[in-house]
Amino acid sequence: MVQLSLTMMTTMTDMPENVKQLRTMLKSCRLCPRRCHVDRTNGELGACGIGASAVVSSAQPHFGEESILVGSGGSGTIFFSGCNLECVFCQNCDISQSNQGQTVTSDDIAELAARLHQLGCENINFVTPTHIAHTVAETIVIMRRNGIDLPTVYNCGGYESLEVLRLLQGLIDIYMPDFKYADADMGLKYSGVEDYPDIATQALEEMYRQAGPIQLDQNQVAQKGVLVRHLVLPHAESNSQNTIDLVAQSAPGCTINVMGQYRPCYRAGEFPQLNAYPSPHTIQNLRQYAAQRGLNTDC
Repeated sequence: MVQLSLTMMTTMTDMPENVKQLRTMLKSCRLCPRRCHVDRTNGELGACGIGASAVVSSAQPHFGEESILVGSGGSGTIFFSGCNLECVFCQNCDISQSNQGQTVTSDDIAELAARLHQLGCENINFVTPTHIAHTVAETIVIMRRNGIDLPTVYNCGGYESLEVLRLLQGLIDIYMPDFKYADADMGLKYSGVEDYPDIATQALEEMYRQAGPIQLDQNQVAQKGVLVRHLVLPHAESNSQNTIDLVAQSAPGCTINVMGQYRPCYRAGEFPQLNAYPSPHTIQNLRQYAAQRGLNTDC
């Protein structure tokens, strides 16, 4: 694990215009579709629970991601505290529903990225970046100016602002969004947002327009493209089928990981239908269905 004892550097001010625009959005925050309109530059907190500065929980090579991200060196994950969603079954709830960690600048994060690069990581994987997209964008500019040319991964919950995604164009190599629900009621009940399917669909279309299908190098490691994750919930096979349909319609030929790792955690026990496990048979059927819909399930 990379320790967060950082050497502070001078923050760069000559950022591209699109990156500068992201930081101005903090004044009346609209970095995500919740559009809380709080002044994060003045210490106010929105739904994400994070102010103007990013908070890093951990940074380390991670070998538990999809094989096309891990390669031989691991994915260089940088986990950010806070989240713009409130998923009651979140397996990273100690990070996503917390502001605990080290407050950092974009220069600090670029230093972490440099360390991960030195450790041989295949990419720099920004985990839960939505609510601090301004800092992520600045970090990538600094990384590239410092000669770190690893692919950048935007590992998000899928509930993304089109305005922000368009400002990120050219900075993100690999978009890795969740696509949790095709059912808006489930999005409201389990993640606290009433328009998840519509927002996630529009976001995926924009990501796919920018990055397209997954492109692999000679070592079968992803360099560019879109990889969608869908976590199968118990007693919700129809939601998963409908979600796969939305992905196939929005991003034909896209790579999807139909995930069978669900387990009841965080607040899942408050919802009887979530206090179970999806069956291996259901997972296999859904993976086959995704392939039948023309999606790539080899990841």
